[in-house]
Amino acid sequence: MSQSLIVRDEIFIQSRPDHVWRVLVKPEYVNQWDELPEDYPEEDMTVGSEVAWDLPNGEVSKTTVTKADEGRELQISLYVSTWDVTPAPEDIAYTYKLQQEEAGTRLTIEIGDFSILPDGEKYYEASVEFAAEAKEKIKRLAEYG
Repeated sequence: MSQSLIVRDEIFIQSRPDHVWRVLVKPEYVNQWDELPEDYPEEDMTVGSEVAWDLPNGEVSKTTVTKADEGRELQISLYVSTWDVTPAPEDIAYTYKLQQEEAGTRLTIEIGDFSILPDGEKYYEASVEFAAEAKEKIKRLAEYG
């Protein structure tokens, strides 16, 4: 069994969980910390919401919301059409967990497990960078946005 490739990161946000949740599910906020297609609908992301990207090399990247426990946990599965494996939705996912604390909210981000992919290290490294940038943008939006 190979070593897992799961990105784990967290940040404390001086804002209530419902404010952080809005930043995670409302497209006008999501588009400021992640990318959405120009024609993405204006409704909040919820279970079943999908984002599909046609990539330049002909592959398709698709994310699907698989869990939306309001104010607590958002899970979004990732699938890329050129992968040699077809992971179960929970195998490779972006998971955002919110924990209310006295002065705000702790946001924990987990992305992966990319170890099931032959080139998983590449996805892992890109996701480390994504999590580090996204958490700061989410914090700024929840506290000031």
